[in-house]
Amino acid sequence: MISKVEGIIISETAYGETSKIMQVFTKEYGIIGIMGKGVKSIKSPLRALTLKYTYGSFNIYYKENKLSLLKDVDIINPLKNIKSDITLIGYLGYLCDLAHQVYKQNNNKIIYDLLIQGILKIEEGLDPLVITNILELKFLKFLGVGLELDSCILCGSKTNILTIDADAGGYVCQKCYTNEIIVNKKCISLIRMYYYVALEQVKELKISKEVASEINRFIDRYYERYTGLYLKSKDFLNKILSL
Repeated sequence: MISKVEGIIISETAYGETSKIMQVFTKEYGIIGIMGKGVKSIKSPLRALTLKYTYGSFNIYYKENKLSLLKDVDIINPLKNIKSDITLIGYLGYLCDLAHQVYKQNNNKIIYDLLIQGILKIEEGLDPLVITNILELKFLKFLGVGLELDSCILCGSKTNILTIDADAGGYVCQKCYTNEIIVNKKCISLIRMYYYVALEQVKELKISKEVASEINRFIDRYYERYTGLYLKSKDFLNKILSL
């Protein structure tokens, strides 16, 4: 029986001269392997429809815990804006890799929804760094290392919050402050907003480069401190951004 699944190709491996095995993050089944027989052939009508980061509806012969077999693909969104910009491709690759690693640790279907929402927001033209940071913060709870953004992480006070500290894991109040980095107050409020906002409701956010960079540095420190994730795609993205 043929199943129709929504998904995005996150990686591919050559299989023989004309076929390949695709890892597809799907809405229905999570991450599954799909065999595309003959799709690499120049004459194959599926050649252009089975490239990495194709987002579409995949008609497959689904086999649980085994390789499924591809029959056809219908493109949902070609992601033309993203795929025409090397920097945006870098963001796309990183987000797909990150979502893959998060899903491996917590098989929650919401992870797929968040990934696709984020990708489509970037495709619409929203700031890719802001969207990426929002996703990074939202993925933390699935990794079991969420931030404390309602009160001081050290004493529980909800008043006189002075800064937010990556090592401590959340807010630090004036009473508990020792030598933590003082973060811009706008950064503090935006990090909390990123953490709780519904991604589908996010519209264009006008954030200065300085504030956006400070938020990104905080998230990088937190990921390095608590998640144990090391992704080559993040290094690639950082190299692009440094050019």
